[in-house]
This record gives sequence, structure tokens and C-alpha cells, in this order.
Amino acid sequence: MKKASMKSSSLTGFRGVIILILLAGIAFGGCVLRIGYLTLIKGNEYKEKAEEQQLSVSTINASRGTIYDANMNVLAQSASVWLVYINPSKVTEKNRSDVISVLSDTLGVDAAQISRKIDENSDKGYLKIKGEVEYNEKKALSETVREKKLTNVIFIDPDTKRYYPNGSLASTILGFTGTDGNGLYGLENVYDDELTGTNGRIVTAKDGVQFELENAYEVTYEAEQGLSVVLTLNVEIQTILENALETALKETGAKNVYGIVMETKTGAILAVANLPDYDPNEPYDILYPQLTQYFAESGTDAQKADPVAAARIEQWKNKSVADFYYPGSVFKVFVVAGALEEGVITPETSYSCGGTITIGDRTIKDYNPVGHGAETPRTLLVNSCNTFAVYVGQKMGVDLYFKYFQAFGFSEKTGVDLAGESTPLVNVTYHDPAVSFSYSDLASASFGQSIAVTPLQIITGISAVGNGGKLMQPYIVSKLLDSQGNTVAVTSPIVKRQVVSESTASLVSSWMEDVVTEGTGKNAYVSGYHVAGKTGTSEKLGSADDTYIASIACFAPCDDPEVSVVIVIDEPQGANYSGGVIAAPVAGEVIEKTLNYLGVEPSYSDEEVSSMNVSMPEFVGKSVNEANSILEEYSYNVSIVGEGSTVVAQSPEPGRKTPVNGVLVLYTQQNAEKKTAVVPDFAGLTVSQAGRIAVSNNLNIKISGSASSESTVVAYKQDLPSGSEVEAGSVVTVSFRTTTGVHD
Repeated sequence: MKKASMKSSSLTGFRGVIILILLAGIAFGGCVLRIGYLTLIKGNEYKEKAEEQQLSVSTINASRGTIYDANMNVLAQSASVWLVYINPSKVTEKNRSDVISVLSDTLGVDAAQISRKIDENSDKGYLKIKGEVEYNEKKALSETVREKKLTNVIFIDPDTKRYYPNGSLASTILGFTGTDGNGLYGLENVYDDELTGTNGRIVTAKDGVQFELENAYEVTYEAEQGLSVVLTLNVEIQTILENALETALKETGAKNVYGIVMETKTGAILAVANLPDYDPNEPYDILYPQLTQYFAESGTDAQKADPVAAARIEQWKNKSVADFYYPGSVFKVFVVAGALEEGVITPETSYSCGGTITIGDRTIKDYNPVGHGAETPRTLLVNSCNTFAVYVGQKMGVDLYFKYFQAFGFSEKTGVDLAGESTPLVNVTYHDPAVSFSYSDLASASFGQSIAVTPLQIITGISAVGNGGKLMQPYIVSKLLDSQGNTVAVTSPIVKRQVVSESTASLVSSWMEDVVTEGTGKNAYVSGYHVAGKTGTSEKLGSADDTYIASIACFAPCDDPEVSVVIVIDEPQGANYSGGVIAAPVAGEVIEKTLNYLGVEPSYSDEEVSSMNVSMPEFVGKSVNEANSILEEYSYNVSIVGEGSTVVAQSPEPGRKTPVNGVLVLYTQQNAEKKTAVVPDFAGLTVSQAGRIAVSNNLNIKISGSASSESTVVAYKQDLPSGSEVEAGSVVTVSFRTTTGVHD
């Protein structure tokens, strides 16, 4: 019995050992599997967590590339600022009050807001307090943080901020960046990838309680600056354009005004402006309150609900490439050019305009109700005859008309490297014979009504006429530079196609010059620069009654164009709303100042020479007798102030352009009291009347715009306000225009 019992006990013990071994094996296998799982499956995750606990990684934000104009003037630039943040988990009852007061007092951040955010993020290691901190704030904060021994709670890292040193200048072109530094609008958005650099890092070791170790392991990976962008845009020409448009906006009470200046032969954009605009340094501010008022009164239901948001979106838009408009009579240039090229008409083609033309059951009226009588294609443009344009369009037919509509680029995007270019749409912005294009549609399209284009499409098309028939692709970025200033990419002019022959383009150009010298474009006339242009006035279909768009497209000098200009005035108020009256003078001013700036030598006719201003000689330092000897060659009305024998000062200053029979004041004593004059009101005076009034008031005038002696050409603005007191001999720039024979 005892032996059997011992055998049973041994067997039981053996089974126990086996079970223990099995259990140990299972446990060991589980450990192996767990280790394998942690190593192979979760290894990277735990590795990152370990590194996160052991290492502090700070980002060094890369500096965004600079945007320059054509002469390397800075248009947009990133500068050093600082980012302030805290580690909320290190805020204790002991230091909490100091942390909040230091941040609030130094950075101007609301103390209650800081306190609330600390509570909401108490278990976090990072909480941003303020970005784009300037140097003075950063310096003061650094000193206080050290003094209060808060270096383990409050941190200051390098950051960058985008600056636009010229304020609102070219804002709708440049766009702006967001708080994260990414481009949101304009070129900042289009070239965001190129402008954005590669951020760097500072990796620092930390101890077990998350304090950075002194003299410990630290590695810096430097940030790489983004590429810089050089534009074809010229700050001086941009300023000329914006100043002219600002005046037009005020004078006409328009909803919007747009303008573009382009190199005729290359397609390079020298200036683009859209008003109202904004300051990209403060892009959410509304610079023009009337914009908000417009949406509050005339917007959609959604816009009326939030007119400020609608105004912001509107002011950011580059309307010169994004907005379609009805070009009106400007479009007659392209119809005539296509018809000439195809032999549908010749320079001798005759037409009798009686004021109306009937197409099917539709009668179209000319703006001149009695008609223009006998005409040729030249006078079609000079007089801006609607009925003749319709006649030419009908002779072309829809297929031939559409061939040149496409050829001049109106059925497609121009391909410009600007943000927001809109896409033309069939049956929305234009008619396509393959879809729907009736002869009634053709009648309207022939004089620029019922088709919609962008200002950029128009200036590109009109430049093709000035460029011997070659259609260029417009562009605004000339090259990209790396951080060392090396060129990494260059834009070359692209000829898209030959639209019409050089001979056709030359003939149409000459007729366009006649439009400016004797037709509806008279107010764009610039002495010595041979402007070729075409005006337009169109009704805004689908809008309220009596809403119009006035425009002009032109280039100069006619025989060898340097620049093209388009001006569009959207919904002008008042009796003067035609392109010939209100848009043409703006274009003339822009062309004159731009060509002067570019150093283009004027070429004067004999008639222009006889009436032009001359450069004032220098008399300072000469004796009175010498001065009188020189003055024998001129017809100035001279006043000598003082008892001295030598001229010590003069008005106007040497080199200033003045009329040949103007006013000159010579001073012969250093302390002589300046002779003064009161500026008269020149409004409504003819050129000759204004000249006489100026001289009688001891002043000179510089004529801007038409210098014609016609009684219908009168002054409508002046650069010095009437009633102001100025030095005798000063030059007042007086602008002249006519409102007769320039409506289209």
C-alpha cells in the first residue's frame, strides 16, 4: 500500500513540473511575442515618444523669398520677428501670477485670456501666446523672463513676418500671406511653392523632468530661404497708373476702375491696378467704405447679411484678369482687322450710315441718331459707327467672325501668371457657331455688345495690332533668384500666333491714330507721342437702367509702340459716362507720364512745335544785363524783384517747361520778399483763354490732354486748387478735354 501511494505521489509531482514548464513556456512565449510586437509593430511609435520625452525640437521658420519689381525695388519681404509660447504643464501656483502678468504687461495680451488658456491646456507642453513679436517687445520680455526666473515656462523662438513696404501699391497683384506664412491671394499664392523655403530645426536634449540640459547635446539644422521673384512690374509706372485711376474714381463716382500698362512687343506687364483696393499689411481692413455700403444696399441676400465680408473678397480680387465686361466699341478694331485680312472689306469699301440698320426683325441704332453719312473703314473707327460695324460683321458671317474672335484670344485664357484669371465660357461670355450663334447675336457682337472679355484680354489683343499682328502671351514674373541672388529661372516672351499680317496691323494702327487725333479718342491725345486708340461705351446688360462701362484701349507711339494701355471705368455716375469723355483722358495721362519716365523721345509735328512749351533757361548767377540779352530770344512777361545787379533766384526754376509767352520772375537780392500769385479757377476755359488768364495772374500753365484751339476743348481739372496762394511764375498743370464728338 505504501509503495502504491508513493508512486501516485511521484506521478502527481511530475505532472506539476510539466504544468509549471508549460506555464513558463507560455509566459516566455508571451514575452517574446510582446517584445516582437513592441519592437516590430509599435517600435517607431514608442521610439518617437521616447525621443519626444528626451529631446526638445524647436522649429526655425524659413524666410520667405522676396518679391521685387523690375528695378529690384522690394514689394514684399519677410523680416525677423519672434514667437512667444509657454509650457502650461510648468505653470504652478507659485509662478502662475508672474507668468500671466509678465506676458500681459509686455505683450499687451489680455490677462484673463492667458489665464483661461492655461487652464484649458494645463496638461500640454505647448501653448502659443503671441506671434509676430517685434524686437523691442522681444527684448523687454527676455529681460523680464530672466529676472523672474521663468525660463523653463516662457519661451521665445525666431519667426518671420511678411511686410509690404509700399502699402496698397499693387496690392491686388501681390496678394498677401496668412498667419501660417502661406500665400493666400495674388502672386503670394500663385508662387507659394517657389517663395516658401524649408524650415530648420534645433534639437536639444532634456532631463527626466523635462528641463533643457545646460551644455547638453544640441544640433541645428539651418532653414533654407525660399526663392525670390522678380517682376516685370515697375513701381514708378504702377504709381503713375494708380494715381490716375484714383483721380478717375473720385471724379466719376464709379463703382470700380481698372487699368493695365503692358510692353506692346513682349507682353510684359508694367503695371496693373484695380480700385478700390487694400493694404496687404492689413488685408482685412476696408480702405474704401463705399465698397461695404454698395454690398449692404445692392448685394445679394448673402452679401447684404455680411457686407464687410463681401467687401473684403471684392477688394482682394484682381478684377483686371478676373472680371468680364462688355467692351463696346473697342471691339470694332478686331472686327475691322479680321475683315481686312480676309478681304471682306478694303480701305475703299464705302457705306452710308443713316443712323440705323435692320437685321431680320431687329433694328440697331447708332449713337448718332442722324447717322454719319458716307463712310469708309477708317471712319468706321474714327466715328465709332455701330451700323457700319454691324454691316461688316454680317459680311464676315459667324464662322469668319469667330475665327478672329479666337485668333485674338477671346475664347481662352491668356495664360498670364497672375492669380484668378477667369475662363471664357460658351453661351456665357461669347457665342460659338458650333453651339449657338445667330446673325442677331453677330449683330450685337460686331460692336462689342453681348460678348464679355477681361481687360487683360483686350490689352493683349490691342497689343497684337500694335505689334505687327503678333499675339503675345502676357506675363509679370521675369525671373526667379536663389538666396545668393543667382538666377534659377527666366521668362522669355512668347509669340502665341500671327493673328493678322503686318500690313493689315499697320493700316489699322494708322486708323486708330486718327481716332485719337480727330475722332472719339481726342481726349487721349498726347503731344509728340502719336497715340493710337479706340474708345468704348457699353451698357451693362441685366443691370439697373443707365449703368454703363466706359473704356479705351491704346498704344504709343503708333509707328513703333513701346507701351499699351487699357482703362476701364465701371458704372460711372453723372451725365459724362462715355469712354471718349472719361476714360480717354486717363489713358492719355498714363501714356504721357510713362513714356516720359521711360525716356521715349517725342516726335512733334510742325503744328505741335509752334504751340509747345519750352525749357526755361537758367538765369541764376548771370548779371541783369546778361539775362536781358538772353530774354531777347523769348516772349516772357518778366518781373525783376530787388535792387541787385546779379540774379540770385528765379521762378519758374531752370529746365521747367513753360509757355513761350509765359511769366518769369527774377530775384536780385537774397532776402527779397517772394512775389506771390493767387491761382484762378480754370474750369471751362479754352486753351487760349486759360493761357491769358494765367499770365494776367502772374502764373504759367502746362497743358495736359488736348491742346486743340477748338472752342469745345475746355479745362476740367488743375493740379493746384483755385484760390491757393503760390509763388509768382509757378506752373499750374491744367487738363483739357472735349465732350463734343467723342461719344460712341
